[in-house]
Amino acid sequence: MPWIQLKINATDQSAEALGDTLSDSGALSVTFLDAKDNPVFEPMPGETLLWGETDVVALYEGETDMVPVMAYLNDQFGNDFRYKLEPLEDKDWVREWMDQFHPMRFGERLWICPSWCDVPNPDAVNVMLDPGLAFGTGTHPTTALCLQWLDGQDLTDKTVVDFGCGSGILAIAALKLGAKRVVGIDIDPQAILASKENAKRNGVENKIELYLPQDQPQDLIGDVLVANILAGPLEELAPLMQGLVKQGGPLALSGLLPSQAEKLREVYGQWFEMAPATEQDEWIRLNGIKK
Repeated sequence: MPWIQLKINATDQSAEALGDTLSDSGALSVTFLDAKDNPVFEPMPGETLLWGETDVVALYEGETDMVPVMAYLNDQFGNDFRYKLEPLEDKDWVREWMDQFHPMRFGERLWICPSWCDVPNPDAVNVMLDPGLAFGTGTHPTTALCLQWLDGQDLTDKTVVDFGCGSGILAIAALKLGAKRVVGIDIDPQAILASKENAKRNGVENKIELYLPQDQPQDLIGDVLVANILAGPLEELAPLMQGLVKQGGPLALSGLLPSQAEKLREVYGQWFEMAPATEQDEWIRLNGIKK
């Protein structure tokens, strides 16, 4: 089936209203894309995260008369907006999507493999994980930084706390790398479901415990703590986070930009001996050992 794609450049203030208008105009789908290719993280339930410069992309059936659609948009927003209108070839979109993901290696032992791909090294530590609704497939530098760090830790018989577990990728990797128990915490119920399903797919569902923050055990303390979230929550939750790992336990924090690293280093330096930052593709990971 042929399609028509309408892409309009917007701002974070105008994008959502524009998306609603495009839906009202007959668009079959509306997607928000970052015009500068900046990442977006898993939103809280009911929240839509938008970037500073956003392309709003609407898809219409190929036979749609776009003249009245554009006239409707002009009535709503005037003529002062940039857009691109083009036919879109029909494709096998499932295959197109699947072809974007391949097995990826992190550190010396760890591979993340989509379920439709052959495992490159059967003797390696292989985590089977497909892209889904919850954040974390290994393709983003913040996740990659944490996976590399976990691969370098001795997790044998350790309890690992994964704060902001998302898809469960870090929790499952920790278990496959030798941890005896992982506790995953996330504010998003969808992340809890995704982590459960992914843990089951990897045969580690009996070693993982998953909680919303309000339900986590009050006496929870792990041997190792990893948190791949954002700088704001990391700073706000620092007093809570430091209590989740025992004295002498290692910590990894990711989801930071270089401009945010020093502030977080100072905050967590109250409780941890902090190591030099590790950077990948303009993202930062901070590591420390509990004093």
